Amino acid sequence: MKLPRRDPINAYINPSMNNVYKFHARLIKTGLRNDAVSLRRLLLSFAAAGPASLPYARSVFARIPSPDTFAYNTIIRTHSSPSHAVSLFSTMRRDGVYPDHFTFPFVLKACARLHVGHDAHGLIIKLGLDSDIYVQNALISSYGSIGSVAGALDVFDEMPVRDLVSWSSMISCFANNNLGYEALGLFQEMQLARNLKPDEVTMLSVISAVSSLGALELGKWVDAYISRAELNRTVSLSTALIDMYSRCGSVDDSINIFNGMPVKNILTWTVWINGLAVHGHGEEALEVFHKMKEAGLKPDHLTFRAGPEHRLGGDRLGPKRGLIFKIIFNVLVACSYGGLVEEGQGIFESIKIDYGMEPTVEHYGCMVDLLGRAGLLEKAFDFVDTMPTRPNAVIWRTLLGACVKHNELKLAEKAKEKIYELDPNHDGDYVLLSNAYDRVGRWDEKANVRNSMRDKKLGKKPGYSLLSAEDMATLPIRATCYMTSKMRSIVSATIVKNWPLHLRFESVMTVIVS
Repeated sequence: MKLPRRDPINAYINPSMNNVYKFHARLIKTGLRNDAVSLRRLLLSFAAAGPASLPYARSVFARIPSPDTFAYNTIIRTHSSPSHAVSLFSTMRRDGVYPDHFTFPFVLKACARLHVGHDAHGLIIKLGLDSDIYVQNALISSYGSIGSVAGALDVFDEMPVRDLVSWSSMISCFANNNLGYEALGLFQEMQLARNLKPDEVTMLSVISAVSSLGALELGKWVDAYISRAELNRTVSLSTALIDMYSRCGSVDDSINIFNGMPVKNILTWTVWINGLAVHGHGEEALEVFHKMKEAGLKPDHLTFRAGPEHRLGGDRLGPKRGLIFKIIFNVLVACSYGGLVEEGQGIFESIKIDYGMEPTVEHYGCMVDLLGRAGLLEKAFDFVDTMPTRPNAVIWRTLLGACVKHNELKLAEKAKEKIYELDPNHDGDYVLLSNAYDRVGRWDEKANVRNSMRDKKLGKKPGYSLLSAEDMATLPIRATCYMTSKMRSIVSATIVKNWPLHLRFESVMTVIVS
Protein backbone atom coordinates (compact mmCIF):
# COMPACT_ATOMS: atom_id res chain seq x y z
CA MET A 1 0.00 0.00 0.00
CA LYS A 2 1.45 3.35 -1.03
CA LEU A 3 1.61 5.99 1.70
CA PRO A 4 -0.59 9.00 0.79
CA ARG A 5 1.31 12.14 -0.07
CA ARG A 6 2.11 14.18 3.01
CA ASP A 7 1.06 17.82 2.90
CA PRO A 8 3.90 19.93 4.40
CA ILE A 9 1.67 23.00 4.69
CA ASN A 10 -0.88 21.17 6.82
CA ALA A 11 1.91 19.74 8.94
CA TYR A 12 3.13 23.27 9.62
CA ILE A 13 -0.33 24.57 10.47
CA ASN A 14 -1.23 21.65 12.72
CA PRO A 15 1.77 19.99 14.41
CA SER A 16 -0.47 17.14 15.65
CA MET A 17 -0.54 15.88 12.07
CA ASN A 18 3.07 14.74 12.54
CA ASN A 19 1.82 12.17 15.04
CA VAL A 20 -0.84 11.05 12.53
CA TYR A 21 1.80 10.54 9.84
CA LYS A 22 4.03 8.57 12.22
CA PHE A 23 1.16 6.39 13.41
CA HIS A 24 0.05 5.60 9.86
CA ALA A 25 3.60 4.80 8.77
CA ARG A 26 3.94 2.42 11.73
CA LEU A 27 0.72 0.62 10.71
CA ILE A 28 2.02 0.11 7.20
CA LYS A 29 5.43 -1.06 8.43
CA THR A 30 3.91 -3.58 10.87
CA GLY A 31 1.35 -4.87 8.38
CA LEU A 32 -1.65 -3.54 10.33
CA ARG A 33 -2.86 -1.08 7.72
CA ASN A 34 -6.08 -3.08 7.18
CA ASP A 35 -6.57 -4.10 10.80
CA ALA A 36 -10.04 -2.91 11.89
CA VAL A 37 -9.01 -1.72 15.35
CA SER A 38 -5.94 0.08 14.06
CA LEU A 39 -7.90 1.76 11.28
CA ARG A 40 -10.39 3.04 13.81
CA ARG A 41 -7.63 4.60 15.84
CA LEU A 42 -6.18 6.18 12.70
CA LEU A 43 -9.53 7.62 11.62
CA LEU A 44 -10.15 9.01 15.09
CA SER A 45 -6.75 10.71 14.98
CA PHE A 46 -7.88 12.49 11.80
CA ALA A 47 -11.00 13.76 13.55
CA ALA A 48 -8.88 15.02 16.46
CA ALA A 49 -6.49 16.82 14.13
CA GLY A 50 -9.31 18.85 12.60
CA PRO A 51 -9.72 20.28 9.09
CA ALA A 52 -5.95 20.20 8.47
CA SER A 53 -6.18 16.41 8.21
CA LEU A 54 -8.86 16.35 5.50
CA PRO A 55 -6.74 15.79 2.35
CA TYR A 56 -4.78 13.00 3.99
CA ALA A 57 -7.90 11.54 5.62
CA ARG A 58 -9.70 11.34 2.27
CA SER A 59 -6.74 9.56 0.72
CA VAL A 60 -6.60 7.00 3.52
CA PHE A 61 -10.36 6.50 3.49
CA ALA A 62 -10.34 5.86 -0.27
CA ARG A 63 -7.90 2.97 0.29
CA ILE A 64 -10.10 1.15 2.84
CA PRO A 65 -11.48 -1.92 1.01
CA SER A 66 -14.87 -2.04 2.74
CA PRO A 67 -15.47 0.93 5.07
CA ASP A 68 -17.99 0.20 7.79
CA THR A 69 -20.42 2.48 9.62
CA PHE A 70 -17.75 3.65 12.06
CA ALA A 71 -15.41 4.60 9.21
CA TYR A 72 -18.12 6.59 7.44
CA ASN A 73 -19.21 8.30 10.65
CA THR A 74 -15.67 9.41 11.39
CA ILE A 75 -14.90 10.74 7.92
CA ILE A 76 -18.26 12.58 7.81
CA ARG A 77 -17.48 14.07 11.22
CA THR A 78 -14.04 15.20 10.04
CA HIS A 79 -15.43 17.20 7.11
CA SER A 80 -16.03 20.87 7.83
CA SER A 81 -17.66 21.34 4.43
CA PRO A 82 -21.38 20.49 4.77
CA SER A 83 -21.76 19.64 1.09
CA HIS A 84 -18.90 17.12 1.27
CA ALA A 85 -20.34 15.61 4.44
CA VAL A 86 -23.76 15.14 2.83
CA SER A 87 -22.12 13.73 -0.31
CA LEU A 88 -20.25 11.15 1.78
CA PHE A 89 -23.50 10.21 3.50
CA SER A 90 -25.09 9.63 0.07
CA THR A 91 -22.13 7.42 -0.87
CA MET A 92 -22.59 5.53 2.39
CA ARG A 93 -26.20 4.82 1.50
CA ARG A 94 -25.32 3.75 -2.06
CA ASP A 95 -22.71 1.34 -0.73
CA GLY A 96 -25.33 -0.33 1.43
CA VAL A 97 -23.74 0.72 4.73
CA TYR A 98 -26.43 1.35 7.33
CA PRO A 99 -26.24 4.58 9.34
CA ASP A 100 -26.70 4.46 13.11
CA HIS A 101 -27.64 6.94 15.82
CA PHE A 102 -24.10 8.39 15.70
CA THR A 103 -24.34 9.11 11.98
CA PHE A 104 -27.28 11.47 11.98
CA PRO A 105 -26.08 14.12 14.45
CA PHE A 106 -23.16 14.79 12.06
CA VAL A 107 -25.37 14.62 8.97
CA LEU A 108 -28.08 16.84 10.45
CA LYS A 109 -25.49 19.45 11.42
CA ALA A 110 -24.33 19.53 7.80
CA CYS A 111 -27.93 19.66 6.53
CA ALA A 112 -28.66 22.63 8.80
CA ARG A 113 -25.76 24.57 7.30
CA LEU A 114 -27.20 23.82 3.85
CA HIS A 115 -30.71 24.82 5.07
CA VAL A 116 -32.19 21.40 4.37
CA GLY A 117 -33.20 18.63 6.73
CA HIS A 118 -36.79 17.46 6.25
CA ASP A 119 -35.71 14.57 3.99
CA ALA A 120 -33.19 13.43 6.60
CA HIS A 121 -35.94 13.39 9.22
CA GLY A 122 -38.03 11.14 7.01
CA LEU A 123 -35.12 8.72 6.60
CA ILE A 124 -34.57 8.72 10.36
CA ILE A 125 -38.18 7.67 10.92
CA LYS A 126 -37.88 5.03 8.19
CA LEU A 127 -34.79 3.52 9.85
CA GLY A 128 -36.46 3.54 13.28
CA LEU A 129 -33.96 5.93 14.85
CA ASP A 130 -36.46 8.68 15.67
CA SER A 131 -36.76 7.52 19.31
CA ASP A 132 -33.04 7.88 20.02
CA ILE A 133 -32.38 10.89 22.25
CA TYR A 134 -29.13 11.83 20.48
CA VAL A 135 -30.89 11.90 17.12
CA GLN A 136 -33.86 13.80 18.59
CA ASN A 137 -31.56 16.45 20.04
CA ALA A 138 -29.81 16.79 16.71
CA LEU A 139 -33.18 17.20 14.98
CA ILE A 140 -34.19 20.01 17.34
CA SER A 141 -30.91 21.81 16.69
CA SER A 142 -31.20 21.26 12.94
CA TYR A 143 -34.76 22.55 12.70
CA GLY A 144 -33.86 25.56 14.82
CA SER A 145 -30.92 26.38 12.56
CA ILE A 146 -33.11 26.46 9.44
CA GLY A 147 -35.82 28.53 11.15
CA SER A 148 -38.39 25.76 11.49
CA VAL A 149 -39.49 26.37 15.08
CA ALA A 150 -42.64 24.29 14.62
CA GLY A 151 -40.59 21.30 13.46
CA ALA A 152 -38.26 21.58 16.43
CA LEU A 153 -41.16 21.94 18.85
CA ASP A 154 -42.89 18.86 17.42
CA VAL A 155 -39.80 16.78 18.07
CA PHE A 156 -39.36 18.26 21.55
CA ASP A 157 -42.99 17.69 22.55
CA GLU A 158 -42.90 14.06 21.43
CA MET A 159 -39.80 13.19 23.46
CA PRO A 160 -40.71 10.92 26.39
CA VAL A 161 -37.35 11.64 28.06
CA ARG A 162 -35.39 14.89 27.77
CA ASP A 163 -31.86 15.61 28.91
CA LEU A 164 -30.05 18.91 29.36
CA VAL A 165 -29.13 19.02 25.66
CA SER A 166 -32.81 18.66 24.70
CA TRP A 167 -33.85 21.65 26.79
CA SER A 168 -30.85 23.74 25.79
CA SER A 169 -31.41 23.04 22.09
CA MET A 170 -35.06 24.05 22.25
CA ILE A 171 -34.30 27.21 24.24
CA SER A 172 -31.61 28.05 21.68
CA CYS A 173 -34.10 27.45 18.87
CA PHE A 174 -36.51 30.00 20.36
CA ALA A 175 -33.77 32.53 21.13
CA ASN A 176 -32.18 32.32 17.68
CA ASN A 177 -35.54 32.79 15.98
CA ASN A 178 -36.44 35.98 17.88
CA LEU A 179 -38.85 34.30 20.26
CA GLY A 180 -37.34 35.65 23.44
CA TYR A 181 -40.33 35.28 25.72
CA GLU A 182 -40.88 31.69 24.61
CA ALA A 183 -37.20 30.94 25.33
CA LEU A 184 -37.49 32.41 28.84
CA GLY A 185 -40.74 30.56 29.48
CA LEU A 186 -39.13 27.25 28.51
CA PHE A 187 -36.14 28.03 30.69
CA GLN A 188 -38.52 28.50 33.64
CA GLU A 189 -40.21 25.19 32.81
CA MET A 190 -36.80 23.53 32.64
CA GLN A 191 -36.06 24.61 36.22
CA LEU A 192 -39.07 22.60 37.37
CA ALA A 193 -37.62 19.42 35.84
CA ARG A 194 -35.76 17.18 38.24
CA ASN A 195 -32.00 16.63 38.20
CA LEU A 196 -31.35 19.26 35.55
CA LYS A 197 -28.98 22.12 36.17
CA PRO A 198 -28.44 24.66 33.37
CA ASP A 199 -24.89 24.82 32.02
CA GLU A 200 -22.96 27.43 30.07
CA VAL A 201 -24.59 26.52 26.75
CA THR A 202 -28.07 26.89 28.24
CA MET A 203 -27.28 30.24 29.79
CA LEU A 204 -25.78 31.59 26.56
CA SER A 205 -29.13 30.99 24.88
CA VAL A 206 -31.03 32.56 27.80
CA ILE A 207 -28.76 35.61 27.67
CA SER A 208 -29.34 35.84 23.91
CA ALA A 209 -33.11 35.83 24.50
CA VAL A 210 -32.87 38.64 27.04
CA SER A 211 -30.61 40.62 24.67
CA SER A 212 -33.16 40.39 21.88
CA LEU A 213 -35.86 41.72 24.23
CA GLY A 214 -33.72 44.53 25.62
CA ALA A 215 -35.17 43.78 29.06
CA LEU A 216 -32.68 45.14 31.59
CA GLU A 217 -34.43 43.83 34.71
CA LEU A 218 -34.61 40.34 33.24
CA GLY A 219 -30.94 40.65 32.34
CA LYS A 220 -30.01 41.52 35.91
CA TRP A 221 -32.02 38.53 37.13
CA VAL A 222 -30.16 36.22 34.73
CA ASP A 223 -26.83 37.66 35.88
CA ALA A 224 -27.80 37.03 39.51
CA TYR A 225 -29.03 33.53 38.64
CA ILE A 226 -25.62 32.64 37.19
CA SER A 227 -24.03 33.69 40.48
CA ARG A 228 -26.58 31.77 42.59
CA ALA A 229 -26.14 28.65 40.48
CA GLU A 230 -22.36 28.98 40.94
CA LEU A 231 -21.75 28.61 37.22
CA ASN A 232 -18.21 29.25 36.07
CA ARG A 233 -18.08 32.68 34.44
CA THR A 234 -16.12 31.66 31.38
CA VAL A 235 -14.88 34.15 28.82
CA SER A 236 -17.79 33.27 26.52
CA LEU A 237 -20.39 33.68 29.25
CA SER A 238 -19.00 36.99 30.48
CA THR A 239 -18.69 38.30 26.93
CA ALA A 240 -22.34 37.43 26.32
CA LEU A 241 -23.31 39.31 29.49
CA ILE A 242 -21.40 42.39 28.30
CA ASP A 243 -23.29 42.24 25.02
CA MET A 244 -26.60 41.72 26.85
CA TYR A 245 -26.15 44.73 29.13
CA SER A 246 -25.13 46.88 26.16
CA ARG A 247 -28.23 45.87 24.23
CA CYS A 248 -30.36 46.55 27.30
CA GLY A 249 -28.92 50.05 27.59
CA SER A 250 -26.80 49.63 30.71
CA VAL A 251 -23.24 50.59 29.78
CA ASP A 252 -22.20 50.76 33.45
CA ASP A 253 -23.16 47.13 34.06
CA SER A 254 -21.30 46.01 30.94
CA ILE A 255 -18.19 47.87 32.15
CA ASN A 256 -18.45 46.18 35.54
CA ILE A 257 -18.56 42.76 33.90
CA PHE A 258 -15.61 43.64 31.66
CA ASN A 259 -13.48 44.94 34.53
CA GLY A 260 -14.23 41.82 36.56
CA MET A 261 -12.97 39.43 33.89
CA PRO A 262 -9.52 37.98 34.69
CA VAL A 263 -9.12 36.78 31.10
CA LYS A 264 -10.45 38.49 27.97
CA ASN A 265 -10.28 37.48 24.33
CA ILE A 266 -10.51 39.56 21.18
CA LEU A 267 -14.27 39.07 20.99
CA THR A 268 -14.70 40.48 24.51
CA TRP A 269 -12.98 43.70 23.48
CA THR A 270 -15.02 43.83 20.27
CA VAL A 271 -18.33 43.54 22.12
CA TRP A 272 -17.33 46.20 24.62
CA ILE A 273 -16.23 48.61 21.89
CA ASN A 274 -19.54 48.03 20.12
CA GLY A 275 -21.52 48.70 23.32
CA LEU A 276 -19.72 51.97 23.93
CA ALA A 277 -20.11 52.99 20.29
CA VAL A 278 -23.86 52.49 19.97
CA HIS A 279 -24.47 54.42 23.19
CA GLY A 280 -22.55 57.46 21.99
CA HIS A 281 -19.36 56.97 24.01
CA GLY A 282 -17.11 57.59 21.02
CA GLU A 283 -13.98 58.74 22.79
CA GLU A 284 -14.17 55.92 25.33
CA ALA A 285 -14.62 53.34 22.55
CA LEU A 286 -11.60 54.72 20.71
CA GLU A 287 -9.58 54.60 23.92
CA VAL A 288 -10.58 50.96 24.48
CA PHE A 289 -9.52 50.12 20.92
CA HIS A 290 -6.05 51.52 21.58
CA LYS A 291 -5.87 49.71 24.94
CA MET A 292 -6.73 46.47 23.15
CA LYS A 293 -3.78 46.90 20.81
CA GLU A 294 -1.51 47.89 23.70
CA ALA A 295 -2.53 44.67 25.48
CA GLY A 296 -1.10 42.74 22.53
CA LEU A 297 -4.47 41.64 21.17
CA LYS A 298 -3.98 42.41 17.51
CA PRO A 299 -6.77 40.90 15.41
CA ASP A 300 -4.48 40.34 12.41
CA HIS A 301 -2.53 37.77 14.46
CA LEU A 302 -5.50 35.95 15.92
CA THR A 303 -7.84 33.30 14.69
CA PHE A 304 -11.50 33.23 15.61
CA ARG A 305 -13.39 30.02 16.26
CA ALA A 306 -17.09 30.34 15.50
CA GLY A 307 -19.10 29.49 18.61
CA PRO A 308 -22.43 30.55 20.09
CA GLU A 309 -21.42 34.17 19.58
CA HIS A 310 -20.17 33.74 15.98
CA ARG A 311 -22.78 36.17 14.67
CA LEU A 312 -20.55 39.00 15.90
CA GLY A 313 -17.74 38.00 13.58
CA GLY A 314 -19.17 38.18 10.09
CA ASP A 315 -18.95 34.76 8.42
CA ARG A 316 -19.35 36.19 4.95
CA LEU A 317 -15.76 37.42 4.99
CA GLY A 318 -14.34 34.40 6.78
CA PRO A 319 -13.95 34.21 10.57
CA LYS A 320 -10.59 35.98 10.81
CA ARG A 321 -11.26 38.75 8.32
CA GLY A 322 -14.82 39.10 9.57
CA LEU A 323 -13.69 39.78 13.14
CA ILE A 324 -11.10 42.33 12.04
CA PHE A 325 -13.68 44.17 9.96
CA LYS A 326 -16.22 44.00 12.78
CA ILE A 327 -13.79 45.61 15.23
CA ILE A 328 -12.92 48.42 12.82
CA PHE A 329 -16.58 48.89 11.94
CA ASN A 330 -17.43 49.31 15.64
CA VAL A 331 -14.66 51.85 16.12
CA LEU A 332 -15.83 53.83 13.08
CA VAL A 333 -19.37 53.82 14.46
CA ALA A 334 -17.99 55.16 17.73
CA CYS A 335 -16.14 57.94 15.90
CA SER A 336 -19.29 58.77 13.95
CA TYR A 337 -21.47 59.04 17.05
CA GLY A 338 -18.80 61.00 18.87
CA GLY A 339 -18.05 63.43 16.03
CA LEU A 340 -14.41 62.30 15.90
CA VAL A 341 -13.73 63.02 12.23
CA GLU A 342 -9.92 62.99 12.21
CA GLU A 343 -9.73 59.90 14.41
CA GLY A 344 -12.25 58.10 12.20
CA GLN A 345 -10.28 58.92 9.06
CA GLY A 346 -7.16 57.52 10.70
CA ILE A 347 -8.93 54.28 11.63
CA PHE A 348 -10.33 53.96 8.10
CA GLU A 349 -6.89 54.38 6.57
CA SER A 350 -5.46 51.78 8.96
CA ILE A 351 -7.52 49.07 7.23
CA LYS A 352 -5.06 49.17 4.33
CA ILE A 353 -1.93 50.36 6.14
CA ASP A 354 -2.03 48.20 9.29
CA TYR A 355 -4.04 45.19 8.14
CA GLY A 356 -3.36 45.08 4.39
CA MET A 357 -7.04 44.72 3.51
CA GLU A 358 -9.50 46.60 1.37
CA PRO A 359 -12.35 48.37 3.19
CA THR A 360 -15.81 46.92 2.66
CA VAL A 361 -18.88 48.86 1.64
CA GLU A 362 -19.90 48.90 5.31
CA HIS A 363 -16.74 50.79 6.21
CA TYR A 364 -17.34 53.29 3.43
CA GLY A 365 -20.87 53.71 4.75
CA CYS A 366 -19.49 54.48 8.21
CA MET A 367 -17.21 57.15 6.77
CA VAL A 368 -20.11 58.72 4.89
CA ASP A 369 -22.14 58.76 8.10
CA LEU A 370 -19.18 60.25 9.99
CA LEU A 371 -18.73 63.09 7.51
CA GLY A 372 -22.48 63.62 7.20
CA ARG A 373 -23.06 63.89 10.94
CA ALA A 374 -20.25 66.42 11.15
CA GLY A 375 -21.90 68.54 8.44
CA LEU A 376 -19.07 67.96 5.94
CA LEU A 377 -21.52 67.20 3.17
CA GLU A 378 -19.43 68.30 0.18
CA LYS A 379 -16.57 66.20 1.46
CA ALA A 380 -18.96 63.29 1.95
CA PHE A 381 -20.13 63.54 -1.66
CA ASP A 382 -16.53 63.68 -2.87
CA PHE A 383 -15.74 60.64 -0.75
CA VAL A 384 -18.61 58.69 -2.30
CA ASP A 385 -17.51 59.70 -5.81
CA THR A 386 -14.04 58.24 -5.19
CA MET A 387 -15.27 54.87 -3.92
CA PRO A 388 -13.74 51.95 -5.87
CA THR A 389 -17.13 50.22 -5.98
CA ARG A 390 -20.53 51.58 -6.89
CA PRO A 391 -22.26 53.07 -3.83
CA ASN A 392 -25.42 51.23 -2.85
CA ALA A 393 -28.76 52.70 -1.85
CA VAL A 394 -27.87 52.57 1.85
CA ILE A 395 -24.91 54.89 1.39
CA TRP A 396 -26.94 57.37 -0.65
CA ARG A 397 -29.73 57.12 1.93
CA THR A 398 -27.21 57.97 4.65
CA LEU A 399 -26.21 61.03 2.66
CA LEU A 400 -29.84 61.99 2.16
CA GLY A 401 -30.49 61.86 5.90
CA ALA A 402 -27.43 64.02 6.60
CA CYS A 403 -28.47 66.57 3.96
CA VAL A 404 -31.96 66.82 5.40
CA LYS A 405 -30.58 67.17 8.91
CA HIS A 406 -28.40 70.11 7.86
CA ASN A 407 -31.06 71.64 5.53
CA GLU A 408 -28.95 71.20 2.40
CA LEU A 409 -31.88 70.56 0.11
CA LYS A 410 -30.00 70.79 -3.19
CA LEU A 411 -27.64 68.04 -2.09
CA ALA A 412 -30.60 66.13 -0.69
CA GLU A 413 -32.27 66.21 -4.09
CA LYS A 414 -29.07 64.94 -5.68
CA ALA A 415 -28.90 62.08 -3.21
CA LYS A 416 -32.57 61.27 -3.81
CA GLU A 417 -31.94 61.03 -7.56
CA LYS A 418 -29.17 58.51 -6.96
CA ILE A 419 -31.40 56.49 -4.64
CA TYR A 420 -34.17 56.54 -7.25
CA GLU A 421 -31.82 54.85 -9.72
CA LEU A 422 -31.12 52.02 -7.28
CA ASP A 423 -34.28 51.68 -5.17
CA PRO A 424 -37.18 53.75 -6.55
CA ASN A 425 -39.89 52.26 -4.31
CA HIS A 426 -38.57 52.98 -0.82
CA ASP A 427 -41.27 55.02 0.90
CA GLY A 428 -38.97 56.37 3.63
CA ASP A 429 -36.89 58.39 1.16
CA TYR A 430 -39.95 60.26 -0.10
CA VAL A 431 -41.17 60.93 3.45
CA LEU A 432 -37.76 62.21 4.51
CA LEU A 433 -37.49 64.63 1.60
CA SER A 434 -41.10 65.72 2.03
CA ASN A 435 -40.50 66.56 5.69
CA ALA A 436 -37.40 68.54 4.73
CA TYR A 437 -39.42 70.68 2.32
CA ASP A 438 -42.05 71.14 5.03
CA ARG A 439 -39.51 72.49 7.52
CA VAL A 440 -38.37 75.28 5.17
CA GLY A 441 -41.87 76.11 3.91
CA ARG A 442 -41.45 74.83 0.35
CA TRP A 443 -45.02 73.60 0.10
CA ASP A 444 -45.11 73.04 -3.66
CA GLU A 445 -42.10 70.72 -3.58
CA LYS A 446 -43.60 68.88 -0.64
CA ALA A 447 -46.87 68.41 -2.52
CA ASN A 448 -44.98 67.11 -5.56
CA VAL A 449 -43.20 64.51 -3.47
CA ARG A 450 -46.45 63.38 -1.85
CA ASN A 451 -48.18 63.22 -5.23
CA SER A 452 -45.31 61.14 -6.57
CA MET A 453 -45.83 58.71 -3.70
CA ARG A 454 -49.52 58.40 -4.53
CA ASP A 455 -48.79 57.88 -8.22
CA LYS A 456 -46.39 55.07 -7.36
CA LYS A 457 -48.87 53.68 -4.82
CA LEU A 458 -46.35 54.01 -2.02
CA GLY A 459 -47.51 54.45 1.54
CA LYS A 460 -45.73 54.87 4.80
CA LYS A 461 -45.89 51.66 6.76
CA PRO A 462 -47.21 52.11 10.30
CA GLY A 463 -44.80 51.39 13.11
CA TYR A 464 -45.57 49.07 15.97
CA SER A 465 -44.28 48.33 19.44
CA LEU A 466 -44.54 45.50 21.92
CA LEU A 467 -46.23 46.65 25.12
CA SER A 468 -46.88 44.64 28.25
CA ALA A 469 -50.44 44.38 29.51
CA GLU A 470 -49.45 46.62 32.42
CA ASP A 471 -48.31 49.35 30.02
CA MET A 472 -51.64 49.31 28.19
CA ALA A 473 -53.25 51.26 31.04
CA THR A 474 -51.03 54.25 30.28
CA LEU A 475 -51.63 54.27 26.52
CA PRO A 476 -52.94 57.70 25.42
CA ILE A 477 -56.64 57.73 24.56
CA ARG A 478 -55.99 59.40 21.22
CA ALA A 479 -53.96 56.41 20.03
CA THR A 480 -55.83 53.96 17.82
CA CYS A 481 -55.11 50.34 18.75
CA TYR A 482 -56.16 47.46 16.59
CA MET A 483 -55.20 43.98 15.56
CA THR A 484 -55.09 42.74 11.97
CA SER A 485 -55.81 39.18 10.88
CA LYS A 486 -52.10 38.65 10.25
CA MET A 487 -51.05 39.72 13.73
CA ARG A 488 -51.29 37.44 16.70
CA SER A 489 -51.30 38.25 20.36
CA ILE A 490 -48.18 36.79 21.84
CA VAL A 491 -49.45 35.43 25.10
CA SER A 492 -46.99 34.06 27.57
CA ALA A 493 -48.87 32.97 30.69
CA THR A 494 -45.60 32.07 32.33
CA ILE A 495 -44.96 33.47 35.79
CA VAL A 496 -41.33 32.77 36.61
CA LYS A 497 -41.09 31.12 39.99
CA ASN A 498 -39.41 33.14 42.72
CA TRP A 499 -39.05 36.26 40.54
CA PRO A 500 -39.90 39.61 42.12
CA LEU A 501 -43.29 40.91 41.07
CA HIS A 502 -41.83 43.73 38.99
CA LEU A 503 -39.86 41.19 36.95
CA ARG A 504 -42.79 38.95 36.12
CA PHE A 505 -44.39 39.06 32.70
CA GLU A 506 -47.88 37.77 32.02
CA SER A 507 -48.65 38.78 28.47
CA VAL A 508 -47.48 40.81 25.58
CA MET A 509 -49.63 42.05 22.73
CA THR A 510 -48.87 43.72 19.46
CA VAL A 511 -50.20 47.27 19.29
CA ILE A 512 -50.30 49.52 16.27
CA VAL A 513 -50.21 53.21 17.12
CA SER A 514 -51.26 55.43 14.26
